[in-house]
Amino acid sequence: MGGTEHLTVQREGATLVLTLNRPEARNALSLPMLVGLHDGWLEADADDSVRSVVLTGAGGSFCSGMDLKALAGNGMAGEEYRDRLKADPDLHWKAMLRHHRPRKPVIAAVEGYCVAGGTEMLQGTDIRVAAESATFGLFEVKRGLFPIGGSTVRLPRQIPRTHALEMLLTGRPYSAREAAAIGLVGHVVPDGTARDRALEIAEQINACGPLAVEAVKASVYETAEMTESDGLAAELTRGWPVFDTADAKEGARAFAEKRPPLYKRA
Repeated sequence: MGGTEHLTVQREGATLVLTLNRPEARNALSLPMLVGLHDGWLEADADDSVRSVVLTGAGGSFCSGMDLKALAGNGMAGEEYRDRLKADPDLHWKAMLRHHRPRKPVIAAVEGYCVAGGTEMLQGTDIRVAAESATFGLFEVKRGLFPIGGSTVRLPRQIPRTHALEMLLTGRPYSAREAAAIGLVGHVVPDGTARDRALEIAEQINACGPLAVEAVKASVYETAEMTESDGLAAELTRGWPVFDTADAKEGARAFAEKRPPLYKRA
């Protein structure tokens, strides 16, 4: 199991928990954190015993965006991290889920600040839980910058365009309740319980057929920009093979025998 000084990796049953771990900087993105995230996504994809991922932050914050000094390597120990970025100049975009979509469902558990690059990375997750006092926002325009982590493309596809443009063009903060009202997050829970709620959702996913779960997630994203007729055709291509798997047969047997299924991904 991987991880770095700014990214911890833990297992909770079939769920891999990735924790942004730089609380003194409100979990601002650093090079060690990006390397840890990149490796965590790859670990989740490669390990069939992992059926879901929870992404969260330590110390009461999710992520306050990019730490440009740390990304440049100023004053940061560990040449290995700079070497990793040189070897793969796209590593940071993969880490932030801009250029990589994990096979497994990713559930965000947000406490405190989730702003700028934090809100951009959030858009690469599948299910989102926010604590009551969480704060969201894309502050880039207030600083004369561009939210280049994907928000001008993704946000209008995930929430109504009028809300997306307001968030992008005003650079103002949004409360958890506002974020839920516009559809950016799906759950608002008491402070300190976002991780627990995310793990509960993960457990519900983990109890389902893993091949079916992965195929359903892939189909949703694959067909998002297709016409309805093309999307329905693609859905059949993606979905029919699932019915021939051992998972499907086990699901049918378990239903008939009125017991929990024992899926083995085959």
